[in-house]
This record gives sequence, C-alpha cells and structure tokens, in this order.
Amino acid sequence: MVIFISIKLKKLFEQERDYKWKKPKQCPRCGGCRLWGHGYAPVLFDGFRKPLLIKRNRCPDCHCVIRFRPKGYFGRIQASKNAIRSCISGKLKYAKCPGSISRSRRRHWVMALTRRIKAHFGDTWQKSILKGLNYLAFLGHIPVSRSI
Repeated sequence: MVIFISIKLKKLFEQERDYKWKKPKQCPRCGGCRLWGHGYAPVLFDGFRKPLLIKRNRCPDCHCVIRFRPKGYFGRIQASKNAIRSCISGKLKYAKCPGSISRSRRRHWVMALTRRIKAHFGDTWQKSILKGLNYLAFLGHIPVSRSI
C-alpha cells in the first residue's frame, strides 16, 4: 500500500537513513495501531544520481506493507506530476518538450496517455489530452502508465 506524504527530496538525499519519517498512527488497511519498521526501499527520482531510500512499515495484524511516496508524484513514476504535465503541454503546443526529458520518454508518456484516454473514455473524447491527464489523475489513475 502506498501513502503519499510531504517529503523534501533534497533533505532525504542529504540525510539518507537519518531522515525523520513520521509513522502513521494506524494501518490504513485494517486500522491496527501497531506498525513495525520494514526497512527501506531504493527508489529513483528525476534529478538525483542514485536511488533515495524510502521508509517502509509493516502491519503485524494484516501483514500489509506500507510504503511512502512523495506528494506530487504518481506511484511507480520517477518524474513529478508537474514535469510530466509541462512536458506533455510543451509537446502539444510547440512540438517540443521543455527541459532535458528524452524523446523516447516523451513519446512513452504521450502514447500511454492517449491509449488510456481511449480505454477509459472511448474514441469519442473531444477534449484535450491535458484535460484527459487531469481527469484520469483526479480519478486516481496513473495516466502515463502503460498498464490499464
């Protein structure tokens, strides 16, 4: 299970395992009040050369592993939501993506997003791709993920 929390990535990069994590008061799945530490998971984020260590917790009652994720990021995507949105917006407006995002990555995001829009709304979607991205994110989906 993933919980999105405010994390200062630069501070996490500098402090690594010494970063002060706030443990949830209870398990989000079963409501149990006991949570154990379950180590760290290395996670890649744009702008950092090496993986950052993200804390995990485990509920001994339901065996749920709780993993933290920074707000402003989709699960399993290493670029921030704003970077993805500005890249797709720039691609649509100027046929170029601002910044240093590779062409293959841009193409991956746009193709996955159009595929998801067609899968969820059909071929009749008349609004822009950006509105589709925002709406899918509002529904809790990862709009630029290839899995449907």
